Amino acid sequence: MEVKAVLFDLDGTLIDTEKYYQIVWPKAVEHFGFSMTREQALQLRSLGRPFAPLRFKEWYGESFDYNEVRNYRKKLFEEIVAKEGIGIKKGAKEILQWLKDRGILISTATATDEERTTRYLEKVGLLQYFDKICCATMVREGKPQPDIYLYAAEQVGVPKENCIAVEDAPNGVKSASMAGIKTIFIPDQNDDEEEVKGLYYKKINSLLELRNIIEN
Repeated sequence: MEVKAVLFDLDGTLIDTEKYYQIVWPKAVEHFGFSMTREQALQLRSLGRPFAPLRFKEWYGESFDYNEVRNYRKKLFEEIVAKEGIGIKKGAKEILQWLKDRGILISTATATDEERTTRYLEKVGLLQYFDKICCATMVREGKPQPDIYLYAAEQVGVPKENCIAVEDAPNGVKSASMAGIKTIFIPDQNDDEEEVKGLYYKKINSLLELRNIIEN
């Protein structure tokens, strides 16, 4: 297999922001009189529409106003980012440059919307490396459905058999796997080995290890 494109998840994979979501989701829910466990917050990683609203209704009932809580969560998230800043994951800049030097196309495949994806990548100095910005808001269904990965492969103009997906969480691994794209799993908040066993191609510890996988 010749790798011609790499499709990256964003939060928790390239930028170190997933840890913030684990703080602000429970706070937002609590603000509206509910409570959320760490296990529940972890389930929300990369979970797209229509699945996220449905999950909340399962947990809190039909009257739960997902959009209101999500908007408040966005506010809390921006506040924490303004205060703490956005870090990049180890090896992110180096691997993106390495891919660029070899003419391998690079795209996002993220649940974050286009405005924030572009803003965050620009803020940390990574935007210049991307050939395409692809977000789950551009497709019918978000992760764990395969839509975003199929769309990203289409946008870079590379057959999915020549693409690699890079993910940090189960919903993303499921999405890329269902799209028929070889998936590299780099666990971030915890190691969800059992949930995604058999779905990913390789599990690695850092982005820099991608070089060996692509070369071999």
